[in-house]
Amino acid sequence: MNRNILITLAITLILAWAIFHFKTQLGIFILPLFIGLVAFVTLRLYRLMEKDDAPEQRSTKSNKQQ
Repeated sequence: MNRNILITLAITLILAWAIFHFKTQLGIFILPLFIGLVAFVTLRLYRLMEKDDAPEQRSTKSNKQQ
């Protein structure tokens, strides 16, 4: 799971560099691209954290039932 997080962060850093490196050429599109990048990172990392949390929730439910 750590590899997925690292890949997501690497993609994010590359896209952020591209957005801010070409900000003069992008012009008015820079704000929607930045908002889209933030939304991508937020949703992607949230989904990865949910996957990490799922086994822990199952183990705590089974411990409560016993």
